Amino acid sequence: MKKMDKPSGIQAYFEGTSLKRLVITGFIGFITISSFILLLTSYEMKYRFASSTIHNWLTNFSSESLIYVMGMENRYFTTILPEESEPPNFSSVAFEFATSIKPGDIRSLLGRELPGFALYDAEIYVAGEGTDYTSLPIESSPPMEVLLAERKASIEELEKYESENEEVKPPAMTTGNKNVVFIYHSHSSESYLPHLEGVKNPNLAHHSKVNITMVGKKFSEELKKRGIGAQADETNIMKKLNERGLKFGSSYRMSREVVQSAMASDKNLAFFFDFHRDSQRRDKTTVTINGKAYSRLFFVIGKANKNYEENLQFAKQLNEKLEKKYPGLSRGIITKDKSQGNGIYNQDLSDRSALLEVGGVDNTMEENYRTAAALADVFSEYYWDGEKVSNK
Repeated sequence: MKKMDKPSGIQAYFEGTSLKRLVITGFIGFITISSFILLLTSYEMKYRFASSTIHNWLTNFSSESLIYVMGMENRYFTTILPEESEPPNFSSVAFEFATSIKPGDIRSLLGRELPGFALYDAEIYVAGEGTDYTSLPIESSPPMEVLLAERKASIEELEKYESENEEVKPPAMTTGNKNVVFIYHSHSSESYLPHLEGVKNPNLAHHSKVNITMVGKKFSEELKKRGIGAQADETNIMKKLNERGLKFGSSYRMSREVVQSAMASDKNLAFFFDFHRDSQRRDKTTVTINGKAYSRLFFVIGKANKNYEENLQFAKQLNEKLEKKYPGLSRGIITKDKSQGNGIYNQDLSDRSALLEVGGVDNTMEENYRTAAALADVFSEYYWDGEKVSNK
């Protein structure tokens, strides 16, 4: 019998696969994964792939569209949709996903190309009367010398307003000695042109005393008339920033300390309002109700925090009550993430907090005070209705 020649060298096999093949496959896999990681991390930060990229992709689609996608695997998901709801058009979804261009929203086409266009890149959750993307709140970032400059101011007409102010009936219920509402002002120097002598430039509408803090204080007073304990903080945030050598952009970081300090010292505080003044002009920030001029309100809710959904519902409930009792007073609700602004606005500290733009640069304190009283009127209804439900 002829002997078979022994193969030269040594060959090892693992379950029928040669060691050589395993090594080559592993090496190719290593090179592929390394190249992919290098590709993802070597670009500039704005082009890098991250979890936020997936988040941004998903935000292009409505919740209804996502439910329909899940419903393709389990029809039970689609049972929660309203009867009039229709499945999304596949071609439209594919187009949006591939191009990030949303039909009907010109900002998605021009937003990255036109300088300054990103200022309007906020989502209108509820549009009030006359509200569109050209009338969204404008947030300017003035230099510290503008914020700290001394200007002459006058509030003489407020005496007339106080004499005309309607009396509020004594409340049937009160919070006693407890303060449940906290009002603060991240941009504490924001003022109003009618009260600044000789100032016409909207960018200079800032004052150390005659400013948005007066509106916050008025709101707290109106709440107290309705039996709701409230604390209005009057910290000069701009002065604090200057003392620490910080810029205007650090305003929310500074006001955060104010809120945290208040929360630590008073556990009864449950509602938090950050009052601001918009930079839009009078035609967009004023409404006449029953023959009297009011400053209009705008709710701003940050999307980049854990309490986004709860705060959005809180703003929605107040907005609905405002629309019923004071039609046109609210300009609506907008939401912003970090790419469109601060994105948090200290709203991660409480699930019942909101940023409120009260009027614009051309409004008067008289108009602001009327609005503060109207907001207190509506909030008191919201608060006491909630107390009745919780006590059942």
